[in-house]
Amino acid sequence: MKVTSICGTLAPLISNSENQMSEEKVPATEANEVVDVDERQSYELAFHVLPTVAEGEVAQVFQSIKDLVTKNGGEIFDEEEAKRFDLAYEIVKHLEGKNRRFSSAYFGWVRFKAESGAVQALTEEVDGRSDILRSLLIRLTKAEEAHPFRFHEALGKSRVETVAVEESDKKLELKTENEEEAEVDAEEIDEALEKSEA
Repeated sequence: MKVTSICGTLAPLISNSENQMSEEKVPATEANEVVDVDERQSYELAFHVLPTVAEGEVAQVFQSIKDLVTKNGGEIFDEEEAKRFDLAYEIVKHLEGKNRRFSSAYFGWVRFKAESGAVQALTEEVDGRSDILRSLLIRLTKAEEAHPFRFHEALGKSRVETVAVEESDKKLELKTENEEEAEVDAEEIDEALEKSEA
């Protein structure tokens, strides 16, 4: 009995809300009417070309990947040509019935705008290629899109700086509250410590 009485009191409320919804436009319906917004996202497809590909053919592989992007509706806006470099660790790929290890590859990337539905087909086509060791497709943020990282350019920069040290700089400088500066030899400090311990 209580269940029917609850349903009985809710029935007018439910029917009243249905009438109101049918008289007004639902916001989701209004959103479908405006389709002028560019729904394409920015993506980066980074890839390693197998080192067994001849150096002269790497440009053709790179061009074929760019062709795949445009075939799937992508519009390329930036790229970095594939160049050979040593990998940080060996990558194993199953080729021709055997697991093969690779310690180097040709690395490159392509940045493009595309609809999210086209990305899955592109990923499957790139993964199915026998001349690609590995690939990664990511969606870019606005900051990443504005400031691309040039991998091969960064590899060329020196990260180590050699500094010459003069013989006079090898002595330790000791500063105390009572003295402004006093040069002290490391051997003198060791001798003073030994005497204080005894």
